[in-house]
Amino acid sequence: MCSLFMSCDSNEKKSEEVNLYSQRHYSVDELQYENFTKLTGIKVNVIKANADELIERLKNEGENSPADLFITVDAGKLQKAAELELLQKVSNSKINDNVSNDLKDKNGYWVPITYRARIVVYSNDRVNKNDLSTYEDLANEKWKGRILVRSSSNAYNQALMSSMVANLGSDVASSWSNGIVKNFARDPKGSDRDQVKAIAAGQGDLAIVNSYYIGLLLSSKKEEELNAGKSVSVFFPNQEDRGSHINVSGIGLTKNSPNKENAIKLMEYLTGEEAQNTYVNNSYEYAANPKVKPSKIVQAWGTFKRDELDLNMLGKFRQEAIRIFDKTGWK
Repeated sequence: MCSLFMSCDSNEKKSEEVNLYSQRHYSVDELQYENFTKLTGIKVNVIKANADELIERLKNEGENSPADLFITVDAGKLQKAAELELLQKVSNSKINDNVSNDLKDKNGYWVPITYRARIVVYSNDRVNKNDLSTYEDLANEKWKGRILVRSSSNAYNQALMSSMVANLGSDVASSWSNGIVKNFARDPKGSDRDQVKAIAAGQGDLAIVNSYYIGLLLSSKKEEELNAGKSVSVFFPNQEDRGSHINVSGIGLTKNSPNKENAIKLMEYLTGEEAQNTYVNNSYEYAANPKVKPSKIVQAWGTFKRDELDLNMLGKFRQEAIRIFDKTGWK
């Protein structure tokens, strides 16, 4: 049988390969796969789409799926794939040793490759750092007309709301969402980068964004982006209690992986120190491997306490999070 990944010429010798279904869209990933191929001779084939489309594809293909690995930027989508029995457990001492314990899937179906915090960034000119404390405090009326954030349809915001439900319960999470909506500087729109640019333009005073976007702005060759990054400072919420909400980019071995041995080799490589250093210095994410330090830009923000919530909860409470967004008018 021929596929998007395989030649239809039955006489052609099958090459060493591994097939990825990936939600990630960062240039650093192409670099990682090139480096892996140079090292091992194994060709990496990638199909990109959003996580739900890839999950649907895996379901429809079933046993005939050419995919070996499923990669997403959200633990909730990995949990969904595992729940739908699209992934198989990986028991590998090298991968296990490469990754921080609190980032791992407790059920063994997926492996983190990087993580990021959902942080607050604030105007250097208009916000006093001492006025910031927790995610919950962002619902305080002192922030009325000052908060910028992207749409509730965004997976990063859905994961944050899922963490609020998991940690505090639906009632508290709903009240929080109501307060945030009342404090919007404008209707949610645009990317995380756009929220920072809006602070620089004076359209709001603080924003909820993923940490690596600040690294990308501060390393940008574009003057507008660099200036936007310089106009704000980074704040990690909830350092006095549970810690800041994090999410992972992670990788799961598909249930019907046709190149399982090669797939596991790639998982070993991506969680190893060489690849982890490549991630942190190009995408400004945090390494899942505890031996690898953040980039210098990210190190300048200091260390932070991360919420050690079971990351599968970001999938378990996703529908409740969406319900709360809809109920409270977070567009």
